[in-house]
Amino acid sequence: MHVLATAGHVDHGKSTLVRALTGTEPDRWAEERRRGMTIDLGFAWTALPSGATVAFVDVPGHERFVATMLAGVGPVPAAVIVVAADEGWRAQSAEHLAALDALAVRHGLLVVTRSDLADPGPAVAQARAEIAASSLGGVEAVAVSGVTGAGLDELRAALDRLVARLPAPDPAAAVRLWIDRSFTVKGAGTVVTGTLGAGRLRVGDELELTGADRPVRVRGLQSLGVAAAEVGAVARVAVNLRGVDKEAAGRGRALLTPGRFRLTDLIDVRVHGDPVAGLPATVTLHTGSAAVSARVRPLGADTARLRLHTPLPLRIGDRALLRDPGRHHVAGGVTVLDVVPPGLQRRGAAAARAGTLAGLAGKPDLADELRRRLLVRRADLLRMGVGEPGEPVAGDWLADPAHWAELRDRLAREVARHAREHPLEPGAPVEALRHRLGLPDRSLVEALVRPPLVTLRGRISAGATDVPDELVAAVGKAFDGLGDRPFAAPDAHRLSELGLGPRQLGAAVRAGLVVRLADGVILRAGAPQQAAQVLAGLPHPFTVSEARQALDTSRRVAVPLLELLDSTGVTRHLPDDRRVVAAGG
Repeated sequence: MHVLATAGHVDHGKSTLVRALTGTEPDRWAEERRRGMTIDLGFAWTALPSGATVAFVDVPGHERFVATMLAGVGPVPAAVIVVAADEGWRAQSAEHLAALDALAVRHGLLVVTRSDLADPGPAVAQARAEIAASSLGGVEAVAVSGVTGAGLDELRAALDRLVARLPAPDPAAAVRLWIDRSFTVKGAGTVVTGTLGAGRLRVGDELELTGADRPVRVRGLQSLGVAAAEVGAVARVAVNLRGVDKEAAGRGRALLTPGRFRLTDLIDVRVHGDPVAGLPATVTLHTGSAAVSARVRPLGADTARLRLHTPLPLRIGDRALLRDPGRHHVAGGVTVLDVVPPGLQRRGAAAARAGTLAGLAGKPDLADELRRRLLVRRADLLRMGVGEPGEPVAGDWLADPAHWAELRDRLAREVARHAREHPLEPGAPVEALRHRLGLPDRSLVEALVRPPLVTLRGRISAGATDVPDELVAAVGKAFDGLGDRPFAAPDAHRLSELGLGPRQLGAAVRAGLVVRLADGVILRAGAPQQAAQVLAGLPHPFTVSEARQALDTSRRVAVPLLELLDSTGVTRHLPDDRRVVAAGG
């Protein structure tokens, strides 16, 4: 299916043309038929000679209903511009074309109606000249009469050529269905309609509804009046929602694939059309079927920051239209450059931001987003519209490669600095390093670690480090006076005199100067291996007392020493509380 919107001045025959092509009356309301004027969006469809189906969104042409017209045109990829042969180019012809140009619509067809009332040549020439200066460029033109049927066959062929040129939709894309109509069906509940421009909807899908505080579920689907289990883009679709009030799903709301869009009320944009300096302080922003008030903060010659009154599901690269609410005219189009812009509190921040925005292409680009944001979550990039975020560096975090390399160098410097300032500590705490590096997640710190750095129990160190001379001297003095007794331990009082508290002893253990058997109980390095050799010469099995005497030490040392040897498999503790040296111990 292909979806086209009509555009053109009031009473130039848009609805008559749709009726003649489809056999369906697009004006749904009795008031519209009584007045002979479209005041709301209408919908109809037909099959073309090629077999392709084309659906029309028929929009009102009166200046009072421009907002309604924009709700119909916003999500549609192409337009049929209608101009009456007997009236030619008029005011709303120009405003509708300005809207299409602001939204960067690039595919269209000119249809000159009422060719039975006047020579269509002058209207064709004037309209094509106006259209050529817009985003539509050169368009094919067809003259018809909705009353006599003249030119309708040529029009159907031209429509076939138009839809054949339309870009193919992405069936795997996230769904963003802008709602243009909402109503209640007895026995079914709330039904919403819209133009599905990308992705696929299925019965049972769970979706996000803008403005709602919980997900909604698709109860049923219809396209062109036929029930369907799933509908793919491009299509006009009616969605029956479970447990949703009609008022909560009105025009301007959107149904979204969960987790793929960010509701934002602050965006940086590039302005196309009126100079930024000439924009009013408040504008109406139209995108999809939504229309919201926005405050304008000029940044550069063609860039601005918009503060939206209501958050919208916008992505980088989206096009939107600005309308001056006071003068009721199209002020220009905008391209969304950033949906998560930085603050501008510091002096000179706005000028710097303008410089950054000047270099942006207005298309989602992974490398560009990483260069600007340095660190960003994969899920946030997806919501911004970056389709393939790549491999995370930690968790779901992605990093700019140059920034990541710089962080790795800074981490090494910070670990070395901590070692100089706190030589007795077993490395720098990960949380302290996170703060020093300004990182949002401790997993990022751990992911930066590369040899010779090591992580152990929440700390990062450079592995083997120089042992302070003062610590070596203090440990040596602790064993002075114990003579040639390798299994004698200095008492707690002596350790305290030498300033060897828990931190210092921990550093001595890590440096390989001593072995800690228990709190305040240390032996020289290598003592457990020597003890194993002595115990191997005892009659087996042996008791703690026999081991203590052989080792010439106290029970204070013998018990934890034997427990250490048990834990390392050197000795084996028997049920009768005696021990043996294990084979190979």
